[in-house]
Amino acid sequence: MTEILISILVLIGSFLSLIGSLGIIRLPDIYSRMHAATKSATLGVVFLISGSFVFFLSEGVFILQLLFTIAFVFLTAPVAAMIISRSAHRNGVELWGRTKHDELMESYPEHLEPERDNEKADQP
Repeated sequence: MTEILISILVLIGSFLSLIGSLGIIRLPDIYSRMHAATKSATLGVVFLISGSFVFFLSEGVFILQLLFTIAFVFLTAPVAAMIISRSAHRNGVELWGRTKHDELMESYPEHLEPERDNEKADQP
């Protein structure tokens, strides 16, 4: 029974990693690629490490480092991807041509300053 569980975890992890890799290759801009790398590849790695954990647990060895690795990857990969994508956006990496709305542009303080100056100029 544990061999079936291990096989399922490894297959799901491999499939998700494959989907993430294809997304990184095929998607049009850095922001979409970052999304593919974060979501599917992170879950793929978590499933693969979970399969390793179950394998060693079935052999009678409890490896706490694998649990720490799962938690570390699950918590840090999305945060790192968000920081990298916001940094790319602030440095002027262009969005895909079909992007309809840029929500990040309105959140930067330097883009709000001219509006404040215009409001002050309108007041008597």
